[in-house]
Amino acid sequence: MIKEINDSTFYNEVSQAEIPVIVDFWAPWCGPCKMVSPVLEGLEAEYGSKVKFVKINVDESPVISQRYKISSIPTIMMFSKG
Repeated sequence: MIKEINDSTFYNEVSQAEIPVIVDFWAPWCGPCKMVSPVLEGLEAEYGSKVKFVKINVDESPVISQRYKISSIPTIMMFSKG
């Protein structure tokens, strides 16, 4: 199961991560987000030891969503070394 993070946990979970992090910006009402989720969970099962996977609900985390200019979802970003 992919871990959900928010505005207050983003820094520790993503910026301070030792390995690359895939961030899924999503919302529960987003149909395409629901289609992407099983794919990301499969990738996490395969690569979870080498890459960290997290999800951010854009409705509940507006600060991070605005900081990275998320204008449509799903948006998937990769962070490496912050």
